[in-house]
Amino acid sequence: MKNKNFFAKATLAVVLAIFSSTAAMGQQTSSADIDWLKDVSDRMQLHGYAQGGYNYTHKGNANTNTFEIKRVLFWANAQITDRWSFLFMHDFSSVVQEFYTDYRITRNKALTVRLGQFKNGLSLENPLSPTAMEAIDVYSEGVTYLTGCGSDPLFGVQYGRDLGLSLFGETNNGKLRYELQVMNGQGINKKDGNPEKDFIGRIEYRPAKGLNLVATGQIGRGHNILADGKKSVYNPNIKPGENYKRNRWTVGFDYKSKAFNAHGEYLEGYDADVTSRGAYLTGAVPLGISGLEFVGSYDYFNFNTTLGYDQHKAIAGFQYWFFKKCRFQVQYVYMSAYRTETAFIKDSNHAVMCQMQIRFN
Repeated sequence: MKNKNFFAKATLAVVLAIFSSTAAMGQQTSSADIDWLKDVSDRMQLHGYAQGGYNYTHKGNANTNTFEIKRVLFWANAQITDRWSFLFMHDFSSVVQEFYTDYRITRNKALTVRLGQFKNGLSLENPLSPTAMEAIDVYSEGVTYLTGCGSDPLFGVQYGRDLGLSLFGETNNGKLRYELQVMNGQGINKKDGNPEKDFIGRIEYRPAKGLNLVATGQIGRGHNILADGKKSVYNPNIKPGENYKRNRWTVGFDYKSKAFNAHGEYLEGYDADVTSRGAYLTGAVPLGISGLEFVGSYDYFNFNTTLGYDQHKAIAGFQYWFFKKCRFQVQYVYMSAYRTETAFIKDSNHAVMCQMQIRFN
């Protein structure tokens, strides 16, 4: 019911944004001079994509296989004025994920303010769309854990998003980009769980064509969402409902060229007295056949350096872009450890993943 209420409110906001734009136009010209349908269509942009496929997994002594729909996202942009816009995004396989409004304060792109629910700026990967990621399971283990994409039991599945305020912009002909965010720190579609706010900073610098250097950091307080009697395998000393220190920082790079694409990052996090850290390197190389690429990744992350909860992950496979942003992927995934509800198990597990991606802009 809660998600339905958010969906209804966000849909209403889109409608109000459209009517406010047409009303503003009506103040400047008479209604007889306005083609209402054309005015609305010119100000609205519709986007969407779907990702689904088949996974086979060997973990412990069990083999599982399943077809699945991972994401079915639809979003709409409403350009109310040349400076003011609104976005609404819903994942039909889960929940409403984003709804926010942007207002560009300066004449150029130097300063824009954003208010609503959107992706937090922590890490190189988290702000990127899954349709642009090489791996079928999308983000690295460190990014998934530290940004609230789902593997941290204390935080839950938040899809890397949160409610808050953001100031961002770019200068030096697009070579330098910055972002400052004040967020609840509690995730999507919910109020803050404590009085403190999380502060996230992000800076990007493009020194050469195709190269982007990224540094991010977060200072904040987490709020454990686990029910009484439950514990996080990674942080067993944090009690249900407890507020705790949650700080992070990352440095990374992204490089794109005709010869190959690659991105990598070092990440470190602090949850109460627990430190986690890791690094990854992921890339894709064209194979000479139009649209066909080899994909590879190595990912290391230690969820609790004191307990030695380290995990190695390797990915190898292929992807074929058969139409613009549409592709078919097949990948082999090796992991040296995995988590259950009660334990971190150091035992190799394997998976074969296939995925079809369809996207329209």
